[in-house]
Amino acid sequence: MSTLEKRLKDVFVFFENKDTVLGYRKLMDCALDTQNLDIYKQIINLTDWKSKHPNQDDIFISKCLKVLEQIALIDVTAYNTFKPIVTATNITKSYGNNAFKLGPISVSINKGNVYGLVGENGNGKTTLLRVLAKEIKHTSGSLEYNFDKPIKTTFDLRSSLVYIPQRTQKWYGSLKDNLKFVLSNYNISPEENEIRVLMMICRLGLWDYKDLKWSELSSGYKMRFELARTLLRQPELLLLDEPLANLDVLAQQVILEDLKSICNSLNNPIALILSSQQLYEVEKVSDKVIYLKNGKYTDNNNSKAEQDINKQLIVEIDCNTSRATLQEIFVPIALEKLVFNGGVFIAYFNANTMFYDVLDVLGSNKVNVTYIRDISKSTRRFFVS
Repeated sequence: MSTLEKRLKDVFVFFENKDTVLGYRKLMDCALDTQNLDIYKQIINLTDWKSKHPNQDDIFISKCLKVLEQIALIDVTAYNTFKPIVTATNITKSYGNNAFKLGPISVSINKGNVYGLVGENGNGKTTLLRVLAKEIKHTSGSLEYNFDKPIKTTFDLRSSLVYIPQRTQKWYGSLKDNLKFVLSNYNISPEENEIRVLMMICRLGLWDYKDLKWSELSSGYKMRFELARTLLRQPELLLLDEPLANLDVLAQQVILEDLKSICNSLNNPIALILSSQQLYEVEKVSDKVIYLKNGKYTDNNNSKAEQDINKQLIVEIDCNTSRATLQEIFVPIALEKLVFNGGVFIAYFNANTMFYDVLDVLGSNKVNVTYIRDISKSTRRFFVS
């Protein structure tokens, strides 16, 4: 089964289980991969119909499945170049007499992958993004870019390499008109401009907001607009600085899942690096997490210190029990260390201890647990160590 066939089957299963919202988002991803304007038109009409008939899910699903059948008949050429789009080798950035220095950092970034950039405030996340975006020049080391599209002008560069800062500029006019203005710079016909813009509006959930102005949108929809404006340019490398700031939990999850799906496009994959303080949400969608501490990054999968840490089970626990009680009940399952950090306990166990062993001990001793998480592989362990 090809990747496209698997994705189409997944869409069918979503609709079969009445998971209409997620199924439709995945259907639109498959439609985008066809690059077929007739399919785009059908998605646009479907979105408009759904907006006018919000409670007729059975009819909507039936219409979606008909589009799905048509997509299955279209030959989609998959992207098959897997060389890194950017390779950073021992890059550094220093600011004169300023004590802070970024790097040295070495990392390779590939299309179709999502990279979470995490670390405490002031550790160089924004600086690294701006260096990779060529907004500021690195002090030493080398950066090698391998874009598929020829880069002859700054305009070409800013189409393939896009950086969206945390605070974006105000724009004027309607959301839709601003998106159409973006595509007007790419020598496409007015009809195609309209179709592509409306398709992107559909995909990013902006249909009911397409005629609104900047001041009428919430922070979440302003971010979605920025993403739509960027994705219309079909970038190869996308850098986002704190895209989850000011978003509620549900909006964070949806936008991250959307980004993951869009970056995994079959014929137009994108390399995405996003910085965030929302560790768990970012880790769910990231193929690799880059953790910065004091401006430095070590590939944790290859370091000896990390291999030693991986020999432990590390569990974060919030409960109403004392440290002494936890130490006592965890003795039979090889507790090595118990620390109290930031209102929660961090328990370190021998590698032979399983997470379900911890759950079993807590349950059998009737410990009222408010929160528990295995952080053995999470970057959270760096923040509490």
